[in-house]
Amino acid sequence: MTSKFPPVVTRLPEADIPLKGVRAYLSQAKDQQIIFMEFAEDIDLPEHAHKAQWGFVIEGRLDFKIGDAELRTYRKGDYYYIPEGVRHTGRIYAGLMVMDHFDQPDRYGVKKS
Repeated sequence: MTSKFPPVVTRLPEADIPLKGVRAYLSQAKDQQIIFMEFAEDIDLPEHAHKAQWGFVIEGRLDFKIGDAELRTYRKGDYYYIPEGVRHTGRIYAGLMVMDHFDQPDRYGVKKS
């Protein structure tokens, strides 16, 4: 899978994301993480919860159900916010590129070679 992200992103360490068909790059800070993700195939995202997450769709499509809200489609230029502890689920479509900020320093680790 060839990345569409520029070298300033692809030089970051790859993140270990337990989803099929994803490539992700990790920008690590003391108290938070920013993850740049791109997906090569469709994925049904199981319901889960974690610390707060803010995301921005760079390209593609993502369907999210956040808490009790209705399922919503997010496309290029849209952003989403998931408060800490709120359960969410969705569908990721091949070609999606997102940047997600996690208010959690250990959400994802560096992928081991």
